Amino acid sequence: MHWPPASVVYLLHVITSLAFAGKVLVFPHDGSHWVNMKVLVEELHSRGHHVTVVRPADSWYISETAPHYETITVNVEAGGDEDFYRLFVAEVIRIKRSNGSAWSRFALDMELKDKFSELHRKVCEMIVHIFESKELTKALREAEYDAVLTDPVNGGGVFLAHYLGLPMVFNARWTVHGEAHFAIAPSPLSYVPLPPSELTDQMTFFERVKNMIFYHMRMHLYKQVVAPHYSPLSKRYFGPDVDYFSLFQAADLWLMRVDFVFEFPRPTMPNVVYMGGFQCKPARPLPQLLEEFVQSAGEHGVILMSLGTLIGELPHDLADEIAAAFANLPQKVIWRYKGAKPPSLGSNTLIVDWMPQNDLLGHPNTKLFVSHGGTNGIYEAIYHGVPIVGIPFVFDQADNLSRLRAKGVARVLDVSDLNGKLFQQTVQEVLNEPSYRTNMQRLSRLHRDQQVRPLDRAIFWIEYVMRHKGAAHLRTESYRLPWYSYYSVDVILFLVAISVQVLLIFSWLLWRCFLLCCKRKVKSD
Repeated sequence: MHWPPASVVYLLHVITSLAFAGKVLVFPHDGSHWVNMKVLVEELHSRGHHVTVVRPADSWYISETAPHYETITVNVEAGGDEDFYRLFVAEVIRIKRSNGSAWSRFALDMELKDKFSELHRKVCEMIVHIFESKELTKALREAEYDAVLTDPVNGGGVFLAHYLGLPMVFNARWTVHGEAHFAIAPSPLSYVPLPPSELTDQMTFFERVKNMIFYHMRMHLYKQVVAPHYSPLSKRYFGPDVDYFSLFQAADLWLMRVDFVFEFPRPTMPNVVYMGGFQCKPARPLPQLLEEFVQSAGEHGVILMSLGTLIGELPHDLADEIAAAFANLPQKVIWRYKGAKPPSLGSNTLIVDWMPQNDLLGHPNTKLFVSHGGTNGIYEAIYHGVPIVGIPFVFDQADNLSRLRAKGVARVLDVSDLNGKLFQQTVQEVLNEPSYRTNMQRLSRLHRDQQVRPLDRAIFWIEYVMRHKGAAHLRTESYRLPWYSYYSVDVILFLVAISVQVLLIFSWLLWRCFLLCCKRKVKSD
């Protein structure tokens, strides 16, 4: 019997998946972070692995039932309050557009700081609930999981992995202490900008000063927010000598949701695996109505606009100005928007509640993407070679877009001075200046030119950790060193002391020689 080559490859894939099938315990972060964690979960399931997801009772993104995973629902409320963040974003927009005082912005930042502190407090409550439930911890131990996959933007999965003694894999860009590289990799502040400073790897003297100040202020702020919650928890369950952040640094593998078409070149570590754009895939055919609308654009093409899940609507006057600007363009526009229909909406603009963003970005008629700067959308635009007009609002969005601006593939607008005229001019500039599209297509070629797909690479390394019960041989032990050893302060002081001692002895010898010469001169006289 002759088997077609494709069938043989598929059969080998199935046999290999079954041979390495294991059990993965997933502790995700809710909200948009779950969107990319779900991609890994579904791929693990498709390769024969059994996946269990830990979720709080009030989860707003993570379904309790799904075909790709089982759930353990912990009967606590972890603060997954989507309404808070939407109201927060709306308030940010209001303050920026009204040229609100520095005090207003500071008060808003403090409100967000308090909200994050509350979120970490509730995560810790969730972990205590798990650890204090003998029935649940017994079930978790008896399940004999091979690894914990978690997002270190909260500490729940970190504590659970150490409590169960399991290898730990991070799906990371951020930890509780900020950008993930800064937790484990050498990060010289002279050329490694701290997100979200909006700096590049080519800094002037004063930008390096800003980067240094920004770094120390941010680290202090992060510790203020998280340490009061995780430090007592660490001491309670792992002993007084265990620093809570060392638990993060002990992760076996860091799957980073960036690559170096987006990230600036910087030092890295052997247990860091880059999977930027792992959620991207070739475009699929569009639904008939969308395809007809896109095709009707003709040679002018289509503009997509989506500002993410937390920005479903804009202030009415701003939405009206953007709609009017779109109406003046020859392109067709597909705008994901949940607010009231703007009065100035043109016949060339289609408003939708949801759009197949990846498939639309991959359509040959798509010319431009208007985005808030979320990581998922940015990588989809890079993958498909579509230039960007960015309108950042909160979190890391401005920094993400500043990196694209530095690479010549995006223009960035500040909502504080955004109006219809400026918006239209910016859109037309990116559409009409060929360098934006040329540069983005170059990034797309670089991003796609990989030996292995980012998703396949991520799954391979998760399975690697599962097969080998960890990856300690790839992990630096530097996190165990005290700060003075890490920075070689003790070595420097020792060498300085030796040098000073040698200098003193040499000086003493010279002085003795000088005195001896003086005595001989006196005698000769």
